[in-house]
Amino acid sequence: MLYDVIIIGGGPAGAAAAVYSARKRMKTLLITESFGGQSIVSDDIQNWIGEPHISGFDLAEKLEKHVRAFPDVVEIKMPEKVSVIKSIKCILPDRICDFEVVTESGNTYEGKTLILTAGARRKKLGVPGEEKFNGKGVAYCSTCDAPLFSDKKVAVVGGGNAGLEAVVDLFSYAEKIYLLVRGDALKGDAVTQEEIKKNPKVEIIYNAEPKEILGDAFVSGLKYTDTKTNEEKKLDVQGVFVEIGSTPNSEIVKGLVDLDQYGQIIINSKHSSTSHPGVFAAGDITDDPYKQNNISAGDAVKAALAAYSYLQKREKMPPAEA
Repeated sequence: MLYDVIIIGGGPAGAAAAVYSARKRMKTLLITESFGGQSIVSDDIQNWIGEPHISGFDLAEKLEKHVRAFPDVVEIKMPEKVSVIKSIKCILPDRICDFEVVTESGNTYEGKTLILTAGARRKKLGVPGEEKFNGKGVAYCSTCDAPLFSDKKVAVVGGGNAGLEAVVDLFSYAEKIYLLVRGDALKGDAVTQEEIKKNPKVEIIYNAEPKEILGDAFVSGLKYTDTKTNEEKKLDVQGVFVEIGSTPNSEIVKGLVDLDQYGQIIINSKHSSTSHPGVFAAGDITDDPYKQNNISAGDAVKAALAAYSYLQKREKMPPAEA
């Protein structure tokens, strides 16, 4: 079967793309390992519009339920992980192509357009306690989770822009903020550095190598080593923000669309299009600077509408051109 659109990813972006593709009556295939995206581990999401409080699990259930409301036009393959994507049957020079998607289980699907919403994976510390307390004091998104740490002591790990921005996000909430930097200097924006250094809530700890996140039901502390003295130290904190960057899940489209230096898919923000005609992208896999669920969903809506417009133009082309 040749689908009108194949969507890869089941987070807020993937679900939004599927709903809008269905409303345009495009024959749609959504391939995902699961619904919910990175937010599924969050106990309390407070910035999903229309829901003052919702857990990541409940959000994932709602996203899946909405997508499954269109069984006549949306087909879901789950759990499936994509391994290879390539363009096929291309008409040059306009690069009007179909696309072949191969999954790790060996299944192959073909579509006229692609919407890439495979997200990103947060870089992790890889220390004991990190996975155990993920969503229970360990956080990877300060914009999402800073309000959960009102009047609490927290540690932020990361001396680059991500770490600095997390500290700023916590200014209005946390009682005390420890910023742990692996080297002997901050690497982020100079203006933000000065803002942080002037705030009495913030204590910067240089040459700090995190070793273990402590706790019972929730985070209660962080062990780290002073790499200058090899002395092991402990902070009494109720939260640990890991802000050392993320890696977009874009390996599957390397060589198909243009990526930036960080591996993010470069998109035209007007309609979420990529460098390859017929391929659109939204969410954390792209170079959009704001990695937020609401923004990902909005960009995916643009992607679906743009895919529909692209198909309308493609179908009207005379055979010699298409």
